[in-house]
Amino acid sequence: MVKVERILSLLNSFRPEMKKSRFKIWLRAALLVQFSGIFTLFLYRDISNGYFNWRWVTPILLLFVPIGFLMSRIVPMQANQDTKAVTLSIDRIYLVLIWLLVIIKVVTGQIPSLIIIADVIMCAIIGLMSGRLSGICIRVRHLKVQNGFLRKKASIKRKI
Repeated sequence: MVKVERILSLLNSFRPEMKKSRFKIWLRAALLVQFSGIFTLFLYRDISNGYFNWRWVTPILLLFVPIGFLMSRIVPMQANQDTKAVTLSIDRIYLVLIWLLVIIKVVTGQIPSLIIIADVIMCAIIGLMSGRLSGICIRVRHLKVQNGFLRKKASIKRKI
């Protein structure tokens, strides 16, 4: 019982750190890597079985990157002057969308005639996640510079 209380206390002490942008960005990046790895295995299997084609992966993925980038604009974030950090809050719309897409992917992946839809959904999810993560990184960087947490780097002039 004492160990459980210690663990809970330790987790609570990390709570302020977990709200900071650096932690949340690394968490999102880890999720993107995990989803990409899992989906690559599924895509490889489906392509090997003739359901899908590698030539379709990139255009579908690239189609959803800008949508994810636009979705990054609705992520609640704010600059905290006390801690000199940007904090991010959960984006419920994105969370529901990704869970819904994953559930649809799982269901359609079980029906042989709908496997191609599952593959398109996997590419869409990776595109959304990539675009959103990129947009979040850009917004966090902008907020940090704007609030003086980072200095703008002086442009380096090359001597020719």
